[in-house]
Amino acid sequence: MDTRDVDTLMHVIRHSSFAAAARVMNVDPSSVSRSIAALETELGTRLFLRDSRHLVLTEAGIAFSERVGLAMEELAQAHSAAIDAVGAVQGRLRVTTSSAFATRRLAPLMQAFCEAHPALELDLLLSEVPMDLTAERIDVAIRLGTLADSSLVAIPLLDLRYHVVASPAWVRQQATPPRDPRDLEAFRCLCFAPLGTQDSWQFTPIDGGKMTELAVRPRVVANNALVLREYALGGLGPALLADWMVDDDLASGSLVNLFPNHAVRRANAPSTAWAIYPSRAYVPAKVRVFIEFLREAMNSHADLPTP
Repeated sequence: MDTRDVDTLMHVIRHSSFAAAARVMNVDPSSVSRSIAALETELGTRLFLRDSRHLVLTEAGIAFSERVGLAMEELAQAHSAAIDAVGAVQGRLRVTTSSAFATRRLAPLMQAFCEAHPALELDLLLSEVPMDLTAERIDVAIRLGTLADSSLVAIPLLDLRYHVVASPAWVRQQATPPRDPRDLEAFRCLCFAPLGTQDSWQFTPIDGGKMTELAVRPRVVANNALVLREYALGGLGPALLADWMVDDDLASGSLVNLFPNHAVRRANAPSTAWAIYPSRAYVPAKVRVFIEFLREAMNSHADLPTP
């Protein structure tokens, strides 16, 4: 290991910038990049997560740099610590997703995952707004729908299907329960939409036929599907919810599928749940085992890219 590369690393950490480190060291910025790349190649892990706005040490980078002191004889120990940080399933795994998906789909799986990897510390960060993976040092995010950031690696976990559901009590209360999608025009529904926008539901017969789109009338409007599920269970009206949200309720009979002969979706609704992470070049073991666990648990069959 070239000690000049280690010295460059410490300058970058102190000044939080490749360009600033280059100015202090009076070298070309490309020289700094080459030194860091050489260290990352030798260690077999990425030391920084970086984009146009942020430069953040990875867990392996922190482990490595903390062990590098004035005494160069500690370099070998720092090398081992960085390799261990990636090669073993240990350390801290930071995962973010929405509160609804965490509550209904992710949280029930995490006890088995934690028991399988007792040396791993799990941080679950719940947010309705997508978090910046680099700035927040997020290892894996689970997101639904289209992914705009092409710098992220996306692994499909789950194909999403939707149902219009209501409680058996609500169905019994109706003089004429809805049997055809057009019948919903006579009812007020539980809508997932920002205030001031219209919730539109699309129905396509599963045996073929023309798609019908309805602008449903709201009784309740919410931007959290957990709230709509609770209201549907309570008998306030029909709601359009994803299968991961209501499969257990349909199986138990707590909710009924009003239109089993139709494929249903909300206009612009997500069709896939994704596991995403910030680096294509290096995939820590903790990230790999977590995504592989989720894929198996959620019955997805996509292949992970080779790190």
